[in-house]
Amino acid sequence: MMTDEFTPVIRKGSRYWIGWIEEMPGVNSQGETREELLANLASARSEMLELVRDGAPPLRPQEASSESP
Repeated sequence: MMTDEFTPVIRKGSRYWIGWIEEMPGVNSQGETREELLANLASARSEMLELVRDGAPPLRPQEASSESP
């Protein structure tokens, strides 16, 4: 059975709150407040679900890369 429940993992950093959605690799965000972080995560989650529904595969962390400009 599928549900729309997701687990946000949040942490208070030295300056910002940071977090991610446990069940959705690649969905992460930050915010100056806990509330802002949770709103940002909800938005990122919705965007990822829309991409997946449109046929884009979810990004797996091992497929991500970091490049200098």
